[in-house]
Amino acid sequence: MKQGEIWLVNLSPTVGAEITKTRPCVIVNSNEIGVLPLKDIAPITDYKTHYDSVPWMVELRPDGVNNLIKKSVVDLFQLRSVSEERLIRGIGKITEEELSKIIEAVKAVFGIY
Repeated sequence: MKQGEIWLVNLSPTVGAEITKTRPCVIVNSNEIGVLPLKDIAPITDYKTHYDSVPWMVELRPDGVNNLIKKSVVDLFQLRSVSEERLIRGIGKITEEELSKIIEAVKAVFGIY
């Protein structure tokens, strides 16, 4: 379970507008921090054209490395810490370029410029 890997994660139960279901997520936290069995993850959801103008959505195109089946986005506004017990199985990984875009999107979410 390392930064940049895509895992199938059980996000339920949720409350309110939190993204739910079992879905692919990207592990966002650094591999060098943390002593608790937790991972900071960001869920992956279906791509929609209006996400192109949203700074916290990072596009992922399906390929043989990420193993996604359709064009998707990582939703960094739904970033959360979850128990490693919620991570079901590894699916693939993102590129260094995509990870850089994710880090920039996290900065936008938290107002770090």
